[in-house]
Amino acid sequence: MSHRRAVALMILVTLLWSIAGVVSRHLDSTGSFEVTFWRSLFNALALGIGLTSLRGPGLWRGLAQAAWPMWFSGLCWAVMFTAFMLAITLTTVANVLVTMAIGPLVTALFTRLFLHHRLPARTWLAIAVAGLGIAWMFGQEASAGLSLTGTLVALAVPLAAALNFTTMQHVAQRQTDRDRAEAQDLLPAVLIGALLSAACTLPVAYPLQASTHDLALLALLGGVQLAIPCLLVVRLSRELAAPEIALLGLLEVVFGVTWAWLGAGERPADSTLIGGALVLGALAANEGLALLGPATRLHANARRAP
Repeated sequence: MSHRRAVALMILVTLLWSIAGVVSRHLDSTGSFEVTFWRSLFNALALGIGLTSLRGPGLWRGLAQAAWPMWFSGLCWAVMFTAFMLAITLTTVANVLVTMAIGPLVTALFTRLFLHHRLPARTWLAIAVAGLGIAWMFGQEASAGLSLTGTLVALAVPLAAALNFTTMQHVAQRQTDRDRAEAQDLLPAVLIGALLSAACTLPVAYPLQASTHDLALLALLGGVQLAIPCLLVVRLSRELAAPEIALLGLLEVVFGVTWAWLGAGERPADSTLIGGALVLGALAANEGLALLGPATRLHANARRAP
């Protein structure tokens, strides 16, 4: 695959990820947990069909025999899928996307704390500036008397993503050959995560009341917005450097906020714009410098999107 084609596909990935907010704003009346259940279920169906066609029936035997890293990764994906949709129903699209954008920097911090990786000064500075941006958003929301629940729930997404990658990197470095293989081939973990998310949210989503209109939109979210870009980004991680993927991934915030503004009339608050500028500026500067210098340990899959 040429570099130009890989970049174009990564932009397509961010476009697909970014439609979640605006599509969810056009649901009729489906509750938070039911939205999460249907999206995760449709995601699991799409991934199950796609992965089975790629790997054959052996996919399911492999899941049954998978070592603990695969299942731990699946649990992290489940947290990401669930927290993302819950947050979207509790706060603005802009707040959720800006909060999720700190994923690569949280991963860098976790690898420093738990794996003792050395971080360049630019990354420490980026972490501090991004943290200031998130703190600004929180402070302004609190002072305005707004609920912080949605933004707090959204924080679970980058935290779970960072924990997922940090643990997998530790396993790849320290454990057996089989565990290394599990850590390096974690695409089926996305399917496990979707199944776990659907199973955990079903009891609280019942009785299911989604209309045909809502089910069509949720199928779009599960298949087109989530399953397809998940498959694509794993393939692209072989073609593009991790900083480049993280840098291009910032387009999700720009696209997502724009779609919600134009398609649902959801204008981001001034506090979100200021905090988002700090977060995105810090991450863009850090990833841009990484592309110009030695390889960084920030990993492409640290952000996820769910």
